[in-house]
Amino acid sequence: MSMPNQSSMENSALVENPLSQHGLKALFPKHDIIYLAILAVFLGILLPMTLDIFRLNLVGKYLTYAFVAVGLVLCWGYGGILSLGQGVFFGLGGYCMAMFLKLEASDPESTKIQSTPGIPDFMDWNQITELPWFWEPFYSLPFALIAILVVPTIFAYIIAVAMFKRRVGGVYFAIITQAIASILTILIIGQQGYTGGVNGITDLRTLLGWDIRTDSAKYILYYVNFILLMLCLLAAQFVRKSKLGRLLVAMRGREDRVRFSGYDVSSFKIFVFCLGAAFSAIGGAMFTLQVGFMSPSFVGIVPSIEMVIFCAVGGRLSIFGAVYGTLLVNWAKTTFSESFPELWLFAMGALFIGVVMAFPNGLAGIYKSHIEPLFSRKPKMFEKKPSTPKPASAPEPVSAEPPSIPGSISAMGK
Repeated sequence: MSMPNQSSMENSALVENPLSQHGLKALFPKHDIIYLAILAVFLGILLPMTLDIFRLNLVGKYLTYAFVAVGLVLCWGYGGILSLGQGVFFGLGGYCMAMFLKLEASDPESTKIQSTPGIPDFMDWNQITELPWFWEPFYSLPFALIAILVVPTIFAYIIAVAMFKRRVGGVYFAIITQAIASILTILIIGQQGYTGGVNGITDLRTLLGWDIRTDSAKYILYYVNFILLMLCLLAAQFVRKSKLGRLLVAMRGREDRVRFSGYDVSSFKIFVFCLGAAFSAIGGAMFTLQVGFMSPSFVGIVPSIEMVIFCAVGGRLSIFGAVYGTLLVNWAKTTFSESFPELWLFAMGALFIGVVMAFPNGLAGIYKSHIEPLFSRKPKMFEKKPSTPKPASAPEPVSAEPPSIPGSISAMGK
């Protein structure tokens, strides 16, 4: 039996270990590291140095939507799974954080004027005299942090298994997720005594006794939000450049071929959909901390479609473009809705249709096709033309046939 040589063993080790030196270069190529560094400098240094605390907190709120957009890049851009209900997971993560903060703000001393002290104020208004059993575990911050990730992920898993195991996809899946967002919104509003109803959970002031409304707290929360977004970008980059990312692209193009090759397509779809839900839940929890409330207006159909627009404008194939697209669209929304509040939703729809038709790859596609070639192209004055000797003129080829004589038979034939 012949033993494998050293080179074959090294190559197999590189294949088996994706975190080797060559594996890291494949997962994080040079241009992606540059893009990540530029985004980190822009968000972590430039904006905090140039914006006041009000505008910086506004940008922090925009970045909470970027978590959803990054998850949509993996689901929609790479996996071909268009979800119009990502607001569901954003809202579930936000409500899990809001429940903990509301219980901390509803201590017996602060609620002594209520008929039932020690419970949230909206429960007292709805004649509820005892804290519901599913609220009690949220007295614990570790439980709340675990629930932020677990509850939306389990809910996404149930939806994904029910849909993908039955090979439901495409526009049907998008409509079903949209219906789920509408149903959950109606459920939250209808159960006003347990969820706060249409107003949501408001008046959130402290986190373990730390006032989250001060300027210093807003700076800290902005950087916590920034760091979590960077970690989610690294996780998305790992998935995008790994073998799973290549399978997602293959499934988006020819799902049947991937299935006939022996892969369980539904399992890959379930995983990436749950990962996008977890990203959205983190964004919802940070939104609650930054803004100080959570309501069903961030769960329904309209916010879910807006989140898809963030991804489409930035580029549904670029995780970094999704962040820039989220910032751009929300900045435009804040700026123009002040002057044209009734027309902004129509402008959002026109923006989504226009980007999909004219620029299907969004801002990232415009950058790659028009701006990136300008940096890679060298100026003509600095280009060195190769000095090649002028080739000598070759003698004219001599015809193998004898010259035809006028009046001869060969000339007549020609």
